This record gives sequence, C-alpha cells and structure tokens, in this order.
Amino acid sequence: MSTGMPGGSQPEPQNTAPDSGERGAPAPAAARRRRPLLKSLWFQLLIAVVVVALVQGFFVKVYQVPSGSMENTLNVGDRLLVNRVAYAGSAPQRGDVVVFRKPASWGPQSEHGAVRTAIGWFGDLTGIGPGNTDYMVKRVIGVPGDSVACCDAQGRVMVNGAAIDEPYVYQDLPWTAGTSKCTGTQWTARCFHKVTLGPDEYLLLGDHRSNSADSVISCRNAAATSGCARTASREEIIGRVDWFLFPFSKWGRHV
Repeated sequence: MSTGMPGGSQPEPQNTAPDSGERGAPAPAAARRRRPLLKSLWFQLLIAVVVVALVQGFFVKVYQVPSGSMENTLNVGDRLLVNRVAYAGSAPQRGDVVVFRKPASWGPQSEHGAVRTAIGWFGDLTGIGPGNTDYMVKRVIGVPGDSVACCDAQGRVMVNGAAIDEPYVYQDLPWTAGTSKCTGTQWTARCFHKVTLGPDEYLLLGDHRSNSADSVISCRNAAATSGCARTASREEIIGRVDWFLFPFSKWGRHV
C-alpha cells in the first residue's frame, strides 16, 4: 500500500533552520545596546538641553527683568521672550524695546564666586539659567546718524530737531512748563545736550526716566562735555522684546 499523499506527491521536508529575520529572533548585540541608550533619561535630558540651547541661541531667548528702569512697560521679575531673528534682515528701529549685552562703556560686568561663575558658564553656553554676561533692557530712542537732545519748551525729547511723543514714559525727571529751560540757571535734570550718533551707535533710554541708568545719565548736567553719552552697537543688541512669558496675567501679550 502506498503511504504517499493523494496523487502520489511526497510531503515537502520542513525547514528547521532558524530564520534570522523571523519575528522574535534575537536582535544583533549593537542594536540591543542602542535601544537602552535612546531610552535613557540622561540621553533624553541631553537632547532637551541641546534643543533649548539652540532655540535660545538663534531664535528666541527668555529674559528676566532685573530692575525698575523700564516701568511701567516692564516690571521687576517679568519674564520676556526676546525675538533674536527680529533684525535678521533689518536694523533696530526707534521705539523698539531691546535686550543688549552690557557694553564696556556702561561699566564692568558683575563679579561672581567660583560656584556662581560655573553655573553662569553653563547659562551662557546653553541659555538656560543665569549667565555671567550682564544683559540690559531699554528702549531705542536714537539710531545711527540721529541727533538726540532734550528738551523742547514742553520738556520733550527731540530727535533730529523734532519732538517725539512718548506715552510710555513713567515718572519723568522734573520739568516746569514756562519756567524750566535747558540753559543757565533754568537747567533741570531732564535736560541733556545734543548727542549725535555714529554709524554703529544706538541711544537707549529707560521708560522710568527718573530711575534709569541709561545712555544719557552722564549727560544730564549743564557742564557735561561731548562724548558723555554711552551707546550700544548693533552687534551688542541681541534682539527685540516681543512678548510676555510671565506673569501669567500678561502671558502672550505683545510688549
């Protein structure tokens, strides 16, 4: 009697050799090593730090207001988003609120202890946390080539001979209409002589005029000489302040 399959066909032999592509087969050793690395908390933390550093270094930087010189536009402790690409194809404009690295002419950088310096090194490198570089925030009043002076008969700042409207100014320096003048004994602390800006000089003032160590702080006396103004260069201006991040009551608001 035949033991074959119907029709005389013989059963095909079964392949018992292991298939390296078969589901459930062990992965190569190199692949097994990569998977734990990608899932590692430290690796994911490193990637997050790199991403934040790139974003803050090239696109938008978080900045905390350190003083009251820009009240009431900005208050102490406000956290802002500084648009680092705002001037990618243009230059800062009059009226812009900007963050800039403290120029040498504005005084020495803050001194820190060893631990704080190490923390600051990380902050400068990544944009996360405090850094060792001092930054300031002011409003652009004069751009390269401008002449800026104060004051006209109403006590207003003049740019290129024309008075400018400044609704943002808070607690300005004293001025008495009809009495104060920027001459002789009628000179007041609000006055400063004409400052003519060079090709890469920006004049920056605080909105809280009576509480701002700004570009003309050394010019507000009748005996001030030319060269009394301290300015910032385009390279020192890191970006325009565009939005509030904190407090949450201001979140998303345009500055």
